[in-house]
This record gives sequence, structure tokens and C-alpha cells, in this order.
Amino acid sequence: MAKLIYSAITSLDGYVVDADGRFDWAAPDEEVHAFINDLERPHGTYLYGRRMYEVMVAWETMPDSDDQRGVSRDFTQIWRAAEKVVYSTTLATVTSARTRIERVFDPETIRRLKTSARSDLSIGGPDLAATAIKAGLVDECHLFVTPVLVGGGRQALPDNVRVPLELLDEHRFGSGVVHLHYRLA
Repeated sequence: MAKLIYSAITSLDGYVVDADGRFDWAAPDEEVHAFINDLERPHGTYLYGRRMYEVMVAWETMPDSDDQRGVSRDFTQIWRAAEKVVYSTTLATVTSARTRIERVFDPETIRRLKTSARSDLSIGGPDLAATAIKAGLVDECHLFVTPVLVGGGRQALPDNVRVPLELLDEHRFGSGVVHLHYRLA
């Protein structure tokens, strides 16, 4: 059975986007980006909320040239190769290949997808991930904790949910970013 894995770059105080809607402080350096690429490479399908899709779809038209950093070029190829499912009631069309829109996030459909998938699934966006965590669907979580306090914004993890975690791994990067890998019980 495939795992559903949530990954997020977060501030130390737990936000993926600050109160002004910015996340420039979260841009990974080359070392962190290469690590993220290796985590994302085996995922066959990305599940996104609308806002996360609108951020990530830039990888669809990113120039695949020698001018692009190696880690960016690598992620471009990883992203384009994966299937994408966007959960949205408002998005009319998608602008990337291998992408479909679903109007409703149905936990039973996700359970069946996990059972039939040939590779692990990635879930992106804090709201969609919160729904999946509350439904008991997320198997693992990768948090990249950035050494910055932003004081508010969109939380990486949901309120009002209690889930025991098992630390599987941690890694410290030269930039001060810390990767925490947990299994959700």
C-alpha cells in the first residue's frame, strides 16, 4: 500500500506563509532543494489544494535549460512527470499536463487511491493536509524548519487535532534549516 506523505517548509513558529501572504523566507538553498528533490522523486501523484497548485504550476512552464540551477532543473522534471490532482470548488481549468480537478476531497477515495497506487503520494498545502491528517490519511510528515520567526500567517499543521508521532529521522543543513521526518500513528 502506498503512503500519503505531507511535506512543508515552515518557519520555526509553524507557518508556511506569513501574515502578508509571503513565503520568500522559505526558499530552499541548493543543499535543501537537492534533499527535497530526493524525497519527492519517488512520488507518483501530488494532491494539491487550489492555492498550492497555483504556486507549484510555475514548474510546468519553467525553462528547462542549462541556465537553470541543477536542482531546479531536476525538480522541474520530477514535477512534470508526476500526476497531479487539484482539489478545488472554484478552479475552472488546469494549465499543466497530467493534472485533473476534483471538486470534493473524499477520504474513502483517497484510501482506495493509496491501496491501488504503485508509488507513494504527496499531499501539498496546509489546508488540504489538515483535512487529510484529521481523516487519518497521512502516514508520514516531512517538516523543513527554517530559522525564522514570522509571527503569523498560514499554519503548517492543523489546530484541534492530536496525533502521536514517531520521529524517523532528522537532518541539519548548513543554512540552519532542520528536516524532521515523522510517522503519524
